[in-house]
Amino acid sequence: MDVPAAAALVLGIIFILASPNESAQQFSGMFVFGDSLVDDGNNNFLNSLAKANYLPYGIDFYDGPSGRFCNGKTIIDFLGELVGLPYLPAFTSTLTSEIKVINGVNYASAAAGILDETGRQLGDRFSLRQQVQNFETTLNQLKSQMDEKQLSQYLGRALAVMILGSNDYINNYLLPTFYTTSSNYNPVDYADLLIGRYTSHILALQSFGLRKFLLAGVGPLGCIPNQLASGAAPAGKCVSFVNDIVGLFNTRLRSLVDQLTRSHPGSIFVYGNTFEVFTDILNNLDSFGFSVVDKGCCGIGRNQGQITCLPLAIPCLNRDKYVFWDAFHPTQAANQIIARRAYIGPPSDCYPINVKQMAEV
Repeated sequence: MDVPAAAALVLGIIFILASPNESAQQFSGMFVFGDSLVDDGNNNFLNSLAKANYLPYGIDFYDGPSGRFCNGKTIIDFLGELVGLPYLPAFTSTLTSEIKVINGVNYASAAAGILDETGRQLGDRFSLRQQVQNFETTLNQLKSQMDEKQLSQYLGRALAVMILGSNDYINNYLLPTFYTTSSNYNPVDYADLLIGRYTSHILALQSFGLRKFLLAGVGPLGCIPNQLASGAAPAGKCVSFVNDIVGLFNTRLRSLVDQLTRSHPGSIFVYGNTFEVFTDILNNLDSFGFSVVDKGCCGIGRNQGQITCLPLAIPCLNRDKYVFWDAFHPTQAANQIIARRAYIGPPSDCYPINVKQMAEV
């Protein structure tokens, strides 16, 4: 073999070893609690209007429509690749088949929120409270597969990812037609209410044995096509009021990470600064390879920004140029950036440490 060929072979081996898809498993498993941003099929089995198990959803996913609210992979799919884990089964699939739960389970449910009532106008969903209860079901399955000491070690090395809060605003507080929260609470008190409820559920999971938590903040909801289509902001501008009230929640969530870290020294709590990362994408479209930010790749309504994709709708062709897939959810291209920043980003992206560092602790 000549020298150039040998060099190419070595470089090829290095590339393969460095590829996220070939990553060594860095956590014993991953357990995901969330909403439609990371739902991978739970709502397929529910009586809900919030479903994505039809084309054009999944048009770029290897298995087609799966219930993911995206053209392809979610943040969790990409994060799983980075930490060396396979695609996680939806919790509902683990009840009806011989699906292994040893690598983790995804409990996320579209329209779900921190508050039990959030998203009720869309039908059935697994609220965070129910998702925590569903984790107990998985826990019983795991108890049948290992002894108490093994289970404790397994849970201690697992990653819990929690991505909630968006629906508590766009499918609760910002919908006065269906909910009274905006008249019962000012934005500060509402953020406090959400953090109080969130804390109780986080600590419930911690009491079951989970020790590593990634708590994602809420993104800039005032910039999603759904809110832009409301006409509440001038053309080319985000709805500042919405971003401001979401900021109240995020500030408190970051403080909660500090508080929980102090009060539970055997556990790791990390704040994922989704708002900052997404804002960076929106402010630097060219740098990230995007060109369209004010409308979804599919959907209907003014600027394609009012609802999700209708069955068999024809989406845009240049999907990697769009930040948003539909009125509410990012494209696969945007999800990949967010996951990467959570994995190796600086403290401004993931505080106080990133996911890669969490795996090493």
